[in-house]
Amino acid sequence: MARRKVRSQNEVAGRCEELAADLRSALGRLDRGETDADLVDAVWRGEALGTLLWALGRVDLPPYDRPFDSAEIAATSSAGGALRPDEELDDERATARLWHWRARTSALQARGGAELPAGYATFDQLIAATAMRGHERGLLPVPTRGDFHAYGRVYRQLTPPQRDEAHSIAVERQQALEWLFRPGMSWADVPLDT
Repeated sequence: MARRKVRSQNEVAGRCEELAADLRSALGRLDRGETDADLVDAVWRGEALGTLLWALGRVDLPPYDRPFDSAEIAATSSAGGALRPDEELDDERATARLWHWRARTSALQARGGAELPAGYATFDQLIAATAMRGHERGLLPVPTRGDFHAYGRVYRQLTPPQRDEAHSIAVERQQALEWLFRPGMSWADVPLDT
């Protein structure tokens, strides 16, 4: 029997319980009017929690331009879940990497001065090729005008708040999926290469 490449179901369920407790606490603090950076981070980790619950077959995964409902995810138990097949998890990890790559590329473009890989004359050309390859592999929806489609428009036309949200969604989901495939590595040490 082939050895699984991912963490055990018990590890994933345990991590879900930790993230859910943190999220419930953060949501309670928000209800009391508190705000601080740690609180915001805990709420965003709800995306990671939702992704792990998806990996256990407990919830559906929303598109990368729509966050999980924090209260709903915080109330969802990991009990009774079963890990999806490794191939399905790995495909979703590749999808998360692509969305995170797109968010980082947008930030690089905004800063200016980034070098393009050999063979590409413009960022638009690189993005179009990546979007099409992702679609051909079944990882991304059909590209819109040579770009990822998000929030009902072309990614390059997103507003700054939409770009920030899309970036946060992608980062948290990628972290959860990378963690799944790195048994023995702590949550904080998981690399988020794109």
